[in-house]
Amino acid sequence: MSVRTVAGFELYAADLPFRIGFKHSAAERKRSESLFLRCLLDDGTTGWGESLPRAYVTGESRDSAFDLLAGDILPALIGRSFGGVPEVEQFLAECDGRAPAGLVSRTTPQSAAWCPVDLALLDAFSRASGVPPFAGEAKAFPANLSFSGVLSAERGVKRTLLLIAHRLQGFRAIKLKIGPETGARELAFIRRWLGSNVDLRVDANMGLTVEQALAKMPELARFGVRSFEEPIAARDLDGQARLVAETGLGVMADESFSTRESLTTLVDRHAATAVNARISKCGGLVATLARCREALASGLTVQIGCQVGESSLLSAAQLRLVAAVGDVRYVEGCFGTLLLEDDPGHPMLRFGRHGRPPAAPGGPGLGVDIDPGLVARHSARRIAIGERIAPS
Repeated sequence: MSVRTVAGFELYAADLPFRIGFKHSAAERKRSESLFLRCLLDDGTTGWGESLPRAYVTGESRDSAFDLLAGDILPALIGRSFGGVPEVEQFLAECDGRAPAGLVSRTTPQSAAWCPVDLALLDAFSRASGVPPFAGEAKAFPANLSFSGVLSAERGVKRTLLLIAHRLQGFRAIKLKIGPETGARELAFIRRWLGSNVDLRVDANMGLTVEQALAKMPELARFGVRSFEEPIAARDLDGQARLVAETGLGVMADESFSTRESLTTLVDRHAATAVNARISKCGGLVATLARCREALASGLTVQIGCQVGESSLLSAAQLRLVAAVGDVRYVEGCFGTLLLEDDPGHPMLRFGRHGRPPAAPGGPGLGVDIDPGLVARHSARRIAIGERIAPS
């Protein structure tokens, strides 16, 4: 198999506009605030990666991740060679969601910065060799699994319109963003709109105190809610352990989970019954697969989620992840142009009615081509490192 070498990168800080704003306890967004990375190999092959850094999730802002990539990580990868996709996957497994040892301090938050590198390397070397990523893993989406709807923390007419849209879409499972003000009256209203057969879970995005969560979880459980995602501050693992022990209900770790170390801590302290694995926050496709398998081996339930505003590139990677993990309780993502005004990925991947997953893309690499002109048009920052990529 031919050895190919990394020759250059283009890094973009892109703001893909949303069709509708998205709000929860930790943030409110009207655009994606993404990083896109294009990797050039010495034979002219290119591949793309993407991530959406969130300071309240991994401790990385988009600017800090951009600067870390541009200053420390990407220049050190120029000239690195691999003999094919298996060698790339082995390298990424050794990195485990972080930059190679010696480039960046292990204590520096970097999993969101490393994610686009992971995806871009997989995409580029897969396109060059014709061998798909995860070639030895399962390729079929788990039977009877559908994508969940997500209701943002809107109120009034906007909430009612969103409920109508989700009811018409026929989702089998829906996640509701909640805050301290959410109570029985609101859940009763939502249940009337959605019906009793919808699997309803909630996500507080760290918006509750321990005492509020201890009171609210049993109250909302009366309406069939059994999963409570990151109810309290992510660092309060003693509080999360109390919720697990005292309520007997599901506590899903999201903002408190991104790395191997954080997962080990959650398991050792019995501070969660489930985890929300997101490629962008867990350091890429290879590391996220490892985290999912470790979580399942520890007896935790796995949800595979997304950062709000992901393009079809990350959706394609997510579909490969879901197929490889197999034992997945919930999946969120593949919103495509339901959320984005423009999705730079082709084919555009979007779930169908009842949350039916889109067909996994075929073709080389991750299976999605990115429109560089669209990414550049929405970019606030851009830098080239190494050899220049010829205009496409």
